[in-house]
Amino acid sequence: MVTQRHAKKSIQQRIAEEERVRHRVDEQGNKWEKVYFGGGEHFRNWLEQCKELGEVFVEEVDSTGYKCFEQGSEKLYRIWMKTRPK
Repeated sequence: MVTQRHAKKSIQQRIAEEERVRHRVDEQGNKWEKVYFGGGEHFRNWLEQCKELGEVFVEEVDSTGYKCFEQGSEKLYRIWMKTRPK
């Protein structure tokens, strides 16, 4: 279970891991770059701006260990933008 895996890590470890997550390739071979990590109203603002700039993909992230998100039952997200071929 994802939550159990994260429960064993400190918040500092989780944040350090998140900082290393920068790129992904989907099943079709499309390349994506992470442009945002967070939640709440700030997330919604970023999402709207990113949609204006190009194709986006939103991924929900386990909020275990992020106390302010856990206590508020708030979700965490990554916003990915599709990278354009050079």
